[in-house]
Amino acid sequence: MNFNAQHIYLIRHARPLISRKGFFSKAQAQQYITDYNQAEVEKIIQRSEHLPLDRIKRVFCSTLPRAKATALMLFGPEVELIEDATFKEFESRIWGLPLGKFPLKWWQVTSRILWLLGLNQKDIESFKQAKMRAAQAADHLVREAESNGIAVLVAHGFLNEFIKRALKKRGWKVSLDGGRGYVGVTRLEK
Repeated sequence: MNFNAQHIYLIRHARPLISRKGFFSKAQAQQYITDYNQAEVEKIIQRSEHLPLDRIKRVFCSTLPRAKATALMLFGPEVELIEDATFKEFESRIWGLPLGKFPLKWWQVTSRILWLLGLNQKDIESFKQAKMRAAQAADHLVREAESNGIAVLVAHGFLNEFIKRALKKRGWKVSLDGGRGYVGVTRLEK
């Protein structure tokens, strides 16, 4: 790692403590999303060796409980934690007729694909709006990295992916890609 470079760390929250097993009706799938947004997360047993803990003084996070809980487990109460709704996950709404029960993944994938195509965005943020918010989040993190040499965000898989894309368009290079796994750490530098 180049210590003279500016760094941005994107971290996905820990695994929520909520069951995905079984078959769900449309109403149950929608309730799952509500419950997921309020769920506690698994304890983090080991912090990533890729985080320069001695350099991190403040951490940005989503306003959703799973991101805040993860940030506190990773960095402790000593770090300044800045909750910001700009860093919330892309919204989700279950689409489909309320007939039958299906695996949760079927409801989620079908609904997300339709949302990406602009066909499932009633009463929620559109995909276009979500991408714009991710670009604003990227700009916010860039300003932080330019001021302090480092910016750290604990947020969500989908949002982090689009922040990463926005940063790459601004000339940032991925030096570590933690993917979308729980507590995955992606590092970008410039």
